[in-house]
Amino acid sequence: MGLETVEISNYKSSVVLSKLASNKQHGENSSYFDGWKAYENDPFHLVNNPNGVIQMGLAENQLSVDLIEDWIKRNPKASICTNEGIECFKRIANFQDYHGLPEFTNAIAKFMGKTRGGKVKFDPKRIVMAGGATGANETLLFCLADHGDAFLVPSPYYPGFNRDLRWRTGVQLVPISCKSSNNFKITIEGIKESYEKAQQANVKIKGLILTNPCNPLGTTLDKGTLKNILTFTNGHNIHLVCDEIYAGTVFDAPQFVSIAEIINNDDEICINKDLVHIVTSLSKDLGFPGFRVGIVYSFNDDVVHCARKMSSFSLVSTQTQHLLASMLSDDEFVEEFLIESAKRLRKRHEKFTNGLKEVGIKCLESNAGVYCWMDLRLLLKEETLDAEMSLWKLIINDVKLNVSAGSSFNCHEVGWFRICFANIDDQTVEIALSRIRMFMDANENGIVKNKQQSKKNNNLRLNFSNGKYDDNVMSLNMMSPTLVRARN
Repeated sequence: MGLETVEISNYKSSVVLSKLASNKQHGENSSYFDGWKAYENDPFHLVNNPNGVIQMGLAENQLSVDLIEDWIKRNPKASICTNEGIECFKRIANFQDYHGLPEFTNAIAKFMGKTRGGKVKFDPKRIVMAGGATGANETLLFCLADHGDAFLVPSPYYPGFNRDLRWRTGVQLVPISCKSSNNFKITIEGIKESYEKAQQANVKIKGLILTNPCNPLGTTLDKGTLKNILTFTNGHNIHLVCDEIYAGTVFDAPQFVSIAEIINNDDEICINKDLVHIVTSLSKDLGFPGFRVGIVYSFNDDVVHCARKMSSFSLVSTQTQHLLASMLSDDEFVEEFLIESAKRLRKRHEKFTNGLKEVGIKCLESNAGVYCWMDLRLLLKEETLDAEMSLWKLIINDVKLNVSAGSSFNCHEVGWFRICFANIDDQTVEIALSRIRMFMDANENGIVKNKQQSKKNNNLRLNFSNGKYDDNVMSLNMMSPTLVRARN
């Protein structure tokens, strides 16, 4: 009877759900998301659960929330849900078209300029709203590519790209392998190699996607590299998409260089602006991930027009637009916020990386973002993916820290981990560092002992839609996406 029930259930699912809804391309079956589930099952709390898992896999910037709160207290008229702002309620609550409130798009354009050092101005008429960077990235790819087309992307790259860029669009991602031997810097040689391999496999490359500043590396691209990449993409008549959602988190030299600066201020190279697009948001710069404010900014009129029509599926609420228009139009506040936020990010970064250095852990040198790219290669039993996953499980189970394994970022070298430092308070940072210190002291010879064998029954086991986590079957759909031949 039980078997019959399962068969009927599977049959009903196959009948009720679409192929898109029931496929495995969402990307959730990854150690990146597994770690989040481990935290959710046993979340750290200073008082209620001091031995729980500390969330260090969440790239949020919570270091300057108090500055935002203070501004809101001083500006009650910015909200339509206060006595001071209620007079605007009817106008804002009524239907608005998907172009966005003019005061909002103007404020966003101005803010984009400020986070890029005032070196370039942005046109409010090219601002297209979306539901966070997730919605912005997907909307843009729907505009640029057809099912089966592909985009080059330097690896390691953000695991969510497999969901944001691939799941519903049917677009493929072709990794450009970057190596630790040159600090994971993207090279034209690497781009050419990946492009040519795709061509040989009959895969249609529609563009190249950059994250600048980079997630997970925390590094920025210099002007020369950006110009070389732009020359390559223009020369091959493919799109260049620059995800710049961390532009306002640069806390140290060198300064951030936006692709917009290259386009607007550089006359040395011939540029087809129609092939260049920017994605940004307020999730990282201001610490507003819950507001779901994503932006597509394209230099292509047709893309702007098309993206704006598509944006009707994921608009930013007018209440949010109204509040942010007021906040981002406050020039004095924005300038002071960006300066103070950079100071706090720099201070936290130094504190955390110095704490890691004290116990012999090195990180890639970085100047932006809310995370570190941590080198734990010396702790691997062997240079294999299995060894990396064993170490990752040990860190979650024993050290009780949710860090993200490099393999989930499609890193082609094992032993690298991303660890986030800006989403927790100072006291929790101290606790996290003390746990790491104890872990390293227990493994002072630099080799992790095989604790899994003695704790086999205590290994991480998480529920997935397709079954339970198995020690011998790793959910790494994000590893090296296969090049699928284009169909005629």
